Amino acid sequence: MLLRILFALTAFAANSVLCRIALKAPHIDASSFSGIRLLGGALFLLILSLFQKDNKKPEFNWLNALLLCVYVFTFSIAYVSINTATGALLLFGAVQIVMAGWGFYKGEPFTLAKGVGIAAALIGICLLLLPGAEAPPLNTALLMVVSGIAWAIYSLRGKQVRHALNATTGNFLLALPLSLIVFLSMGKPVQIDATGMVLALVCGAVTSGAAYIVWYSILPHLSSTTASTLQLCVPCLAAFGGVIFLNEAISLRLFVSTVIIILGILLVIQSDKKNH
Repeated sequence: MLLRILFALTAFAANSVLCRIALKAPHIDASSFSGIRLLGGALFLLILSLFQKDNKKPEFNWLNALLLCVYVFTFSIAYVSINTATGALLLFGAVQIVMAGWGFYKGEPFTLAKGVGIAAALIGICLLLLPGAEAPPLNTALLMVVSGIAWAIYSLRGKQVRHALNATTGNFLLALPLSLIVFLSMGKPVQIDATGMVLALVCGAVTSGAAYIVWYSILPHLSSTTASTLQLCVPCLAAFGGVIFLNEAISLRLFVSTVIIILGILLVIQSDKKNH
């Protein structure tokens, strides 16, 4: 379970790094990146599903596909006009509020240790991101919040999934026609080079498609609060990815905030273990 969690969270962080490289250069426009990302994920998952021993078919759910499509497009489009720190604060703030709020609404136990853990993780994420955050345009901020809400609901619905590969394959396949509608309705010129194409395909196949299978396989075993709090370490992992792949400087703030976030997450996990 731990290895699957680490893989999923690292892949989510890699999504941010790949998106940053692709869109900031720019090697590709946001809409094309989103569409090719979904196409890469769909092709990879379809091929993977063909090798199943039980030969089960994709499970189609239009609402899940719509949520996936909304998340992918709003994330990429907002990313072009918002700095990384502000975007991460808005995205993961929305995810935390929606998923933790739903968990408490559904009766998940709220202990002092869990409260302290969530508070510590949020303090850590603010310590990491607030110094670099800038006030974004309202429409861009709203897009990133919508992206976080869509991802949160997509994750919550994954808690009822029995077969992660079939469900994720169906979601990506149904998202393709939806993405085409969005792409055509925007009517923006296509800007893409070979690097942008490769980055979008890798993002779709590996750090999205494969990672979302793993994430859906994990979610039924986690409380909504734990699942949302775990994701607060993604900006830290993305920052370390920037240090490794983009030659960005490592800072004491990054190290300290990461330690605080991890300690907070461990408190939340330990609290959940005691209540099961």
